[in-house]
Amino acid sequence: MVQGKKVNSDGLLRTMDVFKGIPYADKPGVFEKPKRHPGWDGVLKATEFKPRCMQLNLLQSDTRGQEDCLFLNIWVPQGLSVSTGLPVMVWIFGGGYLVGGSMGANFLDNYLYDGEEIANRGKVIVVTLGYRVGTLGFLSSGDASGPGNYGLWDQHAAIAWVNRNIRAFGGDPNNITVFGESAGAASVSFQTLSPHNKGLIRRAISQSGVALCPWAINHNPRAFAEMVAGKVGCPIDDQMMACLKLIDAKELTLAGTLSLAAPIVGNLALSPVIDGDFLPDHPGKLFHNTADIDYLAGVNSMDAHLFTGLDLPAVNQPLATLPLSDVKLLLGSLTKKGEASINSAFAEYTADWGDKPSQETIKKTVVMIETDYVFLVPTQAALYLHASNAQSARTYSYLFSEPSRLSGIYRNVSKYFIAYWTNFARTGDPNKGESNVPVTWPAYTTSGQKYLEINAKMNRNSVHEKMRVRFVNWWSNTLPSI
Repeated sequence: MVQGKKVNSDGLLRTMDVFKGIPYADKPGVFEKPKRHPGWDGVLKATEFKPRCMQLNLLQSDTRGQEDCLFLNIWVPQGLSVSTGLPVMVWIFGGGYLVGGSMGANFLDNYLYDGEEIANRGKVIVVTLGYRVGTLGFLSSGDASGPGNYGLWDQHAAIAWVNRNIRAFGGDPNNITVFGESAGAASVSFQTLSPHNKGLIRRAISQSGVALCPWAINHNPRAFAEMVAGKVGCPIDDQMMACLKLIDAKELTLAGTLSLAAPIVGNLALSPVIDGDFLPDHPGKLFHNTADIDYLAGVNSMDAHLFTGLDLPAVNQPLATLPLSDVKLLLGSLTKKGEASINSAFAEYTADWGDKPSQETIKKTVVMIETDYVFLVPTQAALYLHASNAQSARTYSYLFSEPSRLSGIYRNVSKYFIAYWTNFARTGDPNKGESNVPVTWPAYTTSGQKYLEINAKMNRNSVHEKMRVRFVNWWSNTLPSI
């Protein structure tokens, strides 16, 4: 038994039942898969958020959160009668597999992942969850002694818990949509590709991240594990994992700091691995597992701006000049194939520049180079593979292009997103459900490759096809052939 809180929602006769901090698994062992929770006697008061999973602070100088962190939160909209059979949307937060949480304030004092608005407007149940991040969630020895992916196993355990229990909250266990952003979006992608979720997930939404992103998988996790071992005084032989398991969790977390050398995207070393279990093979070879999972995925128009600004600070300094040599250096570090690939990429990205490109043009181009490499091209590849393997599943692609940081004047954009997302969760078609949408969004097919551009000024010109096809083609076909 659990007891939540009833809060008043918008409109007459509508309320929201909110449950905070329900354990979906037991306190996890260090570098172990999550275990089922033993349960409790009496009624569990589920009215306060639990701490997030242990992680570095933003300066990487201390830790926050705790080891006992496998909890979830549930928002259930109620009308005149008690809700039954509602679609369920399970949110997986992002944060580079290093940081993040969905238990209360995320960013300064803002609670970014409150499920109330989506649950209320879309008449869906929203679930948010905690999963292990950083060293405790993703360190891997590269062998059976420390296979890694503990954070992914946590997410899977939460999805399985929702499947087993959500009927008691008024949800439909056969209509679960997982959705997430950035590392959470790639996690969503991994969950759909893993054979362990067979039959648990009906639909999925990836916002800026897929399993094919260059940062989503670490192909050589041993090197980082040995670095952590060195910092905490463990040997780097076959006793390494046994020793690491005895080290205090806080010390392990502090030892997992990342280098901020350019390109940053190459330094997300604490990420999922191909372990032969959760991920039996390279993600590109696992899309047959998504044949019956509806999939909606997309990117933002300058998605890698954050990465680019760290790699090339001049991008965010209006008076600073960005030399062309820096553009070539960046291309070299991303393509990793020497002079021929740099020259080919440079020619492709500067084809429209004319004789005297402005600094604005050069800076925007650099952001687009990283956006293509880090997010856009891998997402297009994932959509193509999903559509190619689909049996009953539908595929949808989007580009989000609202050019402002000011959210207050863009309630419309928020309304559009909630309408499309919750319709999709309900029916598998973003156009059909409880909410009206501004533009009909056509499905993505391997031949048409249609996508919807989402912003505050949507009309029938918001539907396009073959997103940045020249550049997708360069990264997918030209580069491998060099």
